[in-house]
Amino acid sequence: MELSFAIDMIIPKQFIRDGETLISSSQSFELGFFSLGNSKNRYLGVWYKISPETIVWVANRKDPIPDRQGALTISDNGSLVLINQDKSIILSSNSSRVPENPVAQLLDSGNLVIRDSNDMNPENYMWQSFDHPSDTLLEGMKLGWNLKTKFERQLTSWKSEDDPSPGEFSLSLNISGVPQLVITTPLKISVRSGPWNVLQFGGIPLTSNKVFKPVLVHTEFELYYAWKPFDNKVITRLLMSSSGHMQRLVWDERIRGWSIVFSWPYDKCDNYAQCGANAYCIASETLECMCLKGYESKSQDEWDTPDTKKCVKKSPTESDCRNGEGFLKLERMKLPEVNWSNQSMNIKECYAECLKNCSCRAYAALNEGEGSSGCLMWFTDLIDMKLCSTRFKWGQDIFMRVPASELAKELSKKKIIKIIVSVSTVSSILIFGLVSWKIWKKKNKGNEEVQTLIVLENKEDTEVPIFNFATLAAATNYFSNASMIGQGGFGPVYKGKFSDELEIAVKRLSKQSGQGLEEFKNEASIIGKLQHRNLVALIGICTEGDERMLIYEYMPNKSLDYFIFDRERRKLLSWQKRFEIIIGIARGLLYLHQDSKLQIVHRDLKTSNILLDSDMNPKISDFGLARIFKSDAKEVNTKRVVGTYGYMSPEYATDGTFSFKSDVYSFGVLLMEIISGRRNRGFHHFEHHHNLLGHAWLLWNDGRALELMDKYLEQSFIESQVRRCIQVGLLCAQKFPENRPEMSSVVFMLANEEVVLPQPREPGFFTERGFSTDTSSSKDKSFTGNALSVTVEEGR
Repeated sequence: MELSFAIDMIIPKQFIRDGETLISSSQSFELGFFSLGNSKNRYLGVWYKISPETIVWVANRKDPIPDRQGALTISDNGSLVLINQDKSIILSSNSSRVPENPVAQLLDSGNLVIRDSNDMNPENYMWQSFDHPSDTLLEGMKLGWNLKTKFERQLTSWKSEDDPSPGEFSLSLNISGVPQLVITTPLKISVRSGPWNVLQFGGIPLTSNKVFKPVLVHTEFELYYAWKPFDNKVITRLLMSSSGHMQRLVWDERIRGWSIVFSWPYDKCDNYAQCGANAYCIASETLECMCLKGYESKSQDEWDTPDTKKCVKKSPTESDCRNGEGFLKLERMKLPEVNWSNQSMNIKECYAECLKNCSCRAYAALNEGEGSSGCLMWFTDLIDMKLCSTRFKWGQDIFMRVPASELAKELSKKKIIKIIVSVSTVSSILIFGLVSWKIWKKKNKGNEEVQTLIVLENKEDTEVPIFNFATLAAATNYFSNASMIGQGGFGPVYKGKFSDELEIAVKRLSKQSGQGLEEFKNEASIIGKLQHRNLVALIGICTEGDERMLIYEYMPNKSLDYFIFDRERRKLLSWQKRFEIIIGIARGLLYLHQDSKLQIVHRDLKTSNILLDSDMNPKISDFGLARIFKSDAKEVNTKRVVGTYGYMSPEYATDGTFSFKSDVYSFGVLLMEIISGRRNRGFHHFEHHHNLLGHAWLLWNDGRALELMDKYLEQSFIESQVRRCIQVGLLCAQKFPENRPEMSSVVFMLANEEVVLPQPREPGFFTERGFSTDTSSSKDKSFTGNALSVTVEEGR
């Protein structure tokens, strides 16, 4: 049992022994000894009081104490001393000044300081832990240099999650040219941020940042990077992770855990010099390297070999410099390694200076946020460039020197584009008039395309707006690969933003899709009439020409499977949050089955079709396979069995019979997956060959139901709730539909702990399978390839 001092400081001859802690005055941070994993090594560290497992500083990273005999004290001369059982000094802080009455105090900022008891001025601290960071940068800490003493503060990752000793990766502020952040290993630069542009480091992709304000401070004595929160109530930190990523994390009180705001490097294009010299990297489904204008690759098939990547000048003679050379603008670029900079020049002077110097290969503004002031120039090979994604507002313009021939080509392209745009505009007006006339004239006749438009514009069939193609193309950057956030049987899904800043997800029917007009019309007509907090909202549709698109509200936290099946992200879902998600899904299903003006069977309920909004509230999505039930119908037979293996009820998978109880079965599977963090299909156990449902049934009958629970819930679970959820899940997943409860009963059973539940019977598909080591079986597979969720990407 740990003992906490009522005070936040110690004086000479006082000790903090293993098992005792200091707590800052506002109860924000705690200092004491800790161990990790199965190791017996003890470390002195500082952690958040609300999250004891989140260690923000470690005193003895290189010298762990092998037992619980360590102690911390302060000497008479004001040195912080860490000793072990043999009274050997493990750590000792030194200061050139000796305070009269030294104290060691843990501040509310998380900073452990040594100061004179009568002097609160931070400038007079004898020593502070903020000068010796581990892997975490807190508010008030500095990452950078004391220019007078050449003292540097940098972050160094842990060796692993269970080992705080110095790891492979370091985050530091490189000040050899224009200041920039770099992540390095002992042998090389791993990632480079690009230069500071007054607002931010230009190559770090961020979404609209409402969490913190980055700051670069440059004085006569110091040059460092720091940050300030926009809201002091927000708890946030910067972490250099053991995986080599710089991460911004924010404490989410609802889930009692940390949410990742962004993680950098963001993609392979962030790797240092990924495409070699005089080329830039484009991150899409497959990484692409492009030579700069005026350069060409020696051998196009050599891109995959880093040592052979080389873009060379098409016309490497200096005579071109006096023969009409000029500059082409590349937008949204991570700027290359800087050769030369000047704070006082403006962008026009920068252009003129670069133009007259034949060795100048490119120029750019130094300060993006101050009217493009300052000047950057490059005189050697341009290294480590990246085209920044349109979903982020970062990246800068750079002007490349190109021969006159390249300038002429670009001018011709612009003229052609203007002509195409003009023709397209006129054509769109004519087509719109023609389609409108056909709809008015034919109404219930005509070809399938016109009929689809009629059906979707009929107020009795849908209650959502119809958008034109041009609007959606502009919102999604013309359906660029950078905007694509998902892919499934229906087609690709793109993230977009309207001019009013409303973020959307656009699901576009693919020409090669296994689905088609029927599924499109089905989803548009059904979900357009549904309004519930646990159903994804359909904002509109597009039926222009042969285009078929569904426009949804954008879900920033992706889908449920993105969290619960990932080793790290599942830690962010406490039991309380998982229980809230379970209740939300149940209420959404109850609405579909009973409370909406239509009675609907979803037919494809699964974790990837449960989307999570910014507050982690669940929303059921993907109604392409849903069916409206007549009030007097109990079940329906179909010859076309569609859905996803692992979630289908036995009667539907084998006989094509579906009903509300089919969704109830799928909900039972969902419950087991949420509780266990494992997939029903693809689950393996060394004692048997049952799926997850079968495993849960065996544990239930053996009185060991809690063994099903995800191990990461051990610190947050409520035993009675977990047992009840497992029992309800088994009741929902029973083999015969008549034995399964209705969703109204499910919601009631989950919400009322005093209700005695019936004992479940054998679940569906309770047969052992042939053992397979094929890990691909753990992924959802669909009968018809329609297992698409509107999966969206996390803002980083």
